[in-house]
Formats: sequence, structure tokens, C-alpha cells
Amino acid sequence: MSKRANPDVRREQVADAVIEEIAAHGIRSVTLARISARTGLAIGSIRHYFGDTVREVMRFTLGVLMQRAARRAATMSDDPVARIVDVIAFTAPTSEQERRENIALVEYRVMARTDAELAADIAATSLAGAEVIRSLLRDALADRAIDEEALHREALPLFALVEGISFSSALFSAPLHEAEVRAVVTATMRRLRDAYPPSEKAVEGAAGTPEAAEEPRSHR
Repeated sequence: MSKRANPDVRREQVADAVIEEIAAHGIRSVTLARISARTGLAIGSIRHYFGDTVREVMRFTLGVLMQRAARRAATMSDDPVARIVDVIAFTAPTSEQERRENIALVEYRVMARTDAELAADIAATSLAGAEVIRSLLRDALADRAIDEEALHREALPLFALVEGISFSSALFSAPLHEAEVRAVVTATMRRLRDAYPPSEKAVEGAAGTPEAAEEPRSHR
């Protein structure tokens, strides 16, 4: 006798089918019949896991997409500036699977414009993402003379870079190259840091280093 399938595995299988369908034909093409054809599951089995409508399947798949994007950014550098590069590079679609998932997520976001329920989920995720970027930027510029207002202002175009990478890459037929994404973000962060002078605390800290303390003695 075969063991009963794990419900979580079945749901993930259905989510993958939805992602594939969206990537191939668009979000409006998703139906229980098409999901059934892609998974080999009977429509009755899909309803057993999600209910009678495709709506719950779509919301579950959106949650899967968000979780996968978050997991890609789980390992980050200890350096504050490198962490921003890591986060943006990890969220950029640099593999074929990530490219399809990004296409699906972009289509969800476009659909959310006229779908109040999806809009709430998307808005919450966007706000959380913007706060992550702002927090990381605060750490990356901790040694620079920048106030909170300017920090907030600088975080906006940085988050727009994340959004731009996502939306523009959904139109490409191939994944992005991670090295190119990292180069773009690294150059952006370099220009951003150069735009603000070191803070007084950073200058005082540098003056108190052993190297700085030994410098006057070398002239005696």
C-alpha cells in the first residue's frame, strides 16, 4: 500500500504548477483544469487541499513566491555595505527557476492594482521590503554624516532599483547575470557613500587608532 502524500508537498506541487502556468500563459490563464493538467492531480484532489475555488490556490502560491524570495537572502555578508549588495543580488532572478518565479510575482503585482485582496498582501510585502532596505542602508551609512530625513530619501531610489530589476527582468527571455547585478549595486553604493562625508564620530575613531597615534612619534 502506498503512503498517503504529504499535504505540504502536494500544495507546493500545485504552487509550482501555478507558477509555470503564469510564466507560460499569464495569470489570467490559471484554472483548476490547467493546474490539474500540469500536476496530474484530479480537480477533486486540488479542491481537497484548497477549497472549491482557484482563489485560495492563487493566494497560497503568492505566499510561496514571497517565502522563496525571502529565503534567497538568508545568507549575507557581515559587512553592512556588502549586505545590501547581497540582498539585492539574491532577490534578482539569476536562474531559470527564479526568472519564472519573478514573472509570476510581477503578474500578481499588476493584478493587485484592481484586486483589493491581493493589493493588501502585496502592499504589506512592499512596505516590509522598503523597511529592510532602509534598515540596511542605515547600517551601511552609520559612519557617514547623514540624518534620518536624508536616509529615507536615499532609501527610496535604492528600493526603486530593486523594483526596477524585478519588473524589467520579467520581460527578458533569460535570467540576469548575478555578477552584473552585483556590479550595478556596488557602484550605486559607492556613489552613495561618497556623497556624504564621514561623521564626526567616525573621524574621531579613526584619529584614535594605533596607526594615527604612532604618526606624530615618527616625526620626533
